[in-house]
Amino acid sequence: MKKKVIAIDGPAGAGKSTVAQVVAQRLQYTYIDTGAMYRAIAWKVLQKKVAITDARAITDIAQSIRIQLLYVDGKTKVLVDDYDVTASIRDPEISRMVAEVAQVSAVRTALTALQRNMAEQGGVVMDGRDIGTHVLPNADIKIFLTASIEERARRRFVELTEKGFHVNLAELTAEIAARDKKDCEREIAPLIQAPDAILVDSTTFRIEQTVDTILKLCEEREHLV
Repeated sequence: MKKKVIAIDGPAGAGKSTVAQVVAQRLQYTYIDTGAMYRAIAWKVLQKKVAITDARAITDIAQSIRIQLLYVDGKTKVLVDDYDVTASIRDPEISRMVAEVAQVSAVRTALTALQRNMAEQGGVVMDGRDIGTHVLPNADIKIFLTASIEERARRRFVELTEKGFHVNLAELTAEIAARDKKDCEREIAPLIQAPDAILVDSTTFRIEQTVDTILKLCEEREHLV
């Protein structure tokens, strides 16, 4: 029997990547971090000193870039043109510009095709903002993972501080609110909950509780193999 495809969508800072990765590990599925792929393009844009408003130049990058997701010791390693950018793409500067990059239609077209190809054989947990609505509309199970803006900002603050970045909580809260607005209002594949997606609010949950909740929902919805 073909393994299932699980789509986890939600706003910035909801913990999608962490949760999706653990869910994949528990099910022995492959985890695909689509957010890292958009960040990889944003990183390349920054490296080439391309203006965030230069859609043509960003399109050229999206159509020529080589992105690889490798799984080493249970963690995702991101390569851009064979260069390891795993740590670099988490820089706050990348976080501030990635929403603009993601609005370029050629970027979404290129990455959507790659992501669909990755999920073709099943046995995949893919997270993002438009997976259940646009990238994989026929996914077997769809989860919409969210949390309050305040909680998402707090989590991002802790994550970045632990990595040595100097950040301001109030500024992070404002940035996440602005990212939500851009994601929800963009013309191409906006952030919305798919009609058949299950809402999971993780505001008061620890990671383990969120993972257990999603696995239980999956078990109730489908018998995963």
